[in-house]
Amino acid sequence: MDKDKIEKYLSELKGGESSYPFGPEALVYKVMGKMYALVSQKEEIPRVTLKANPVDAEALVGQYDSVTPGYYMNKKHWITISLNDELPLEIIKDLSDKSYELVVSKLTKKEKESLKGMN
Repeated sequence: MDKDKIEKYLSELKGGESSYPFGPEALVYKVMGKMYALVSQKEEIPRVTLKANPVDAEALVGQYDSVTPGYYMNKKHWITISLNDELPLEIIKDLSDKSYELVVSKLTKKEKESLKGMN
């Protein structure tokens, strides 16, 4: 899996911004200041960490070897996916969308309105 493809996809989500708040090893994606993804930068097999519904997270961890509870995150609400080609890009994109949507759903009404106005 080419991490550049997932990074490009994550950066194209509406209002998405990326930065390195934890140093050069982790590229963090946020919407309205709230994190929805983190992509490791200096690992042999890159990983992406995404927010997930706890029931979905548990199922994914049980189903795929490349999916583990969130690395350095709340293990109930985050998953980490090793980009080792076990999961197709389309599934990772779908999980990225769900992570983004979970974060957007928790935004304030004012933040949601501001996000709607963005191109």
